[in-house]
Amino acid sequence: QVQLVESGGGLVQAGGSLRLSCAASGRTFATLSMGWFRQAPGKEREFVAAITWSGDNTYYADSVKGRFTVSRGSAKNTVYLQMNSLKPEDTAVYYCVAPSPYGPALTFSNVGSLNLYDYWGQGTQVTVSS
Repeated sequence: QVQLVESGGGLVQAGGSLRLSCAASGRTFATLSMGWFRQAPGKEREFVAAITWSGDNTYYADSVKGRFTVSRGSAKNTVYLQMNSLKPEDTAVYYCVAPSPYGPALTFSNVGSLNLYDYWGQGTQVTVSS
């Protein structure tokens, strides 16, 4: 089993920045593709960003493109989400996610599908005040 643990959430003013971190532990023999979803109160969970296991490809939701950057850490199976120019509408619980390394590859067409991801973190709250 794989466990994902997020950190770095908090309260920030609009226009500010936060950096989320996620580390995988457990049966992580393979290098995982990893990403982020978020869920705001009363809304469905939505895709934010993802990065392939090699780091060669990144994907972003249109709502965060140009403001958020997903990257891999130097430690195996770690991922970061640098969030700049934050807006009140970015307020949500942010979840680190990873698909099974033995499942479908991450592509532009499937990256936003909840069903692709086998592993989910507990979530970290991000609150952006106006």
